[in-house]
Amino acid sequence: MSELGETVSILHDLIAFPTVSAWSNLEMIAYLAERLERAGARVTLYQDDTGQKANLFASLGPEEQGGIVLSGHSDVVPAQGPDWTSDPFEMVEDKGLLYGRGTCDMKGFIAAATAMAPFYAERRLSRPIHFAFTYDEEVGCLGARNLVDELKARDIRPEIAIIGEPTSMQIVEGHKGCHEYTAEFCGLAGHGSAPDRGVNAAEYASRYVARLLQLREALKGRAPANSRFDPPWTTINIGRISGGVAHNVIADRAEVEWEMRPVQASDAIFVLEDLHAYCQEDLLPAMRAVEPEAAILTHVIGEVCGLEPADENAARALVAELTGNNGAEVVPFGTEAGLFQEMGMSAVLCGPGSIEQAHKPDEYVAISQLEICLDMLKALGERLEPAA
Repeated sequence: MSELGETVSILHDLIAFPTVSAWSNLEMIAYLAERLERAGARVTLYQDDTGQKANLFASLGPEEQGGIVLSGHSDVVPAQGPDWTSDPFEMVEDKGLLYGRGTCDMKGFIAAATAMAPFYAERRLSRPIHFAFTYDEEVGCLGARNLVDELKARDIRPEIAIIGEPTSMQIVEGHKGCHEYTAEFCGLAGHGSAPDRGVNAAEYASRYVARLLQLREALKGRAPANSRFDPPWTTINIGRISGGVAHNVIADRAEVEWEMRPVQASDAIFVLEDLHAYCQEDLLPAMRAVEPEAAILTHVIGEVCGLEPADENAARALVAELTGNNGAEVVPFGTEAGLFQEMGMSAVLCGPGSIEQAHKPDEYVAISQLEICLDMLKALGERLEPAA
């Protein structure tokens, strides 16, 4: 079977694993591990604390430091609702397009990389090629964070990471970070006719939101002069506000869910320090003047660092050589790439499919995109084989 045929076959199998982030990915990871082991790869699985999720890290080529990581996340977003025209977990081919949840985000890249493993195994690679398939990217890059910690602990230090997010096979060298939080307000219930006798958590949550909106405006003035992002500044979004039980009851509980997408680490520090001071010096003293047990609890849902464009980027140079694309873009969506960069690797995004199809009903990847991806991956193996 051709490498393209093998890729499509593997992708068909991967789509059948319903690896929504809320569910286990173990069956899919076991399937990939078996295929990579059959190709001769050295495979290690790292389970999470629940035993229901696992990262896969595998290597081909010399057992030495350095090398190139081909990375993808195994989880997908939910595929519920009536807008799908076919079973989202049964891949369908139609007019050169492959439909199914995860086809472009990002099982297409995982399938292509896995299909190339036998090709790599036949080469006399001068540097190792690693495969990193992670869990729970869609809910905070939890798997990649744990994988990076495992690699550090085992002193495994790859040099370059290619993350196969759907970029239409264009090189992406930068994206914003993504920090998500839930602020929980604990007050004191009472009758609505005597608001001064209670601590209205909904009111303090509203003041907290007002502060976030002030910070959002302040961040516009902190945009780096050379920022290539759109918009060029760090953004804040209020995702959900909830609290209270009835019109005439003082709300004793409220929550604010919000996110921040920093263009630079200093912006995140600026926002979090300001919010901490505001809560400690303004909100909490007022709340505790009525109810000493009143509290504001901040829950960190995820703090994913951005991928910062660098003047010298070995990953960008390598992928440009492999694909013939000399330009590099930045994008607004977040990925695991910043975690690999934080570990010391050069990193870029480059993968088949368009982000415009991700997270939507009838998600698809074009077979032509998989062909271009396979050309890049084949060129990687050829480049790492010393001349005879």
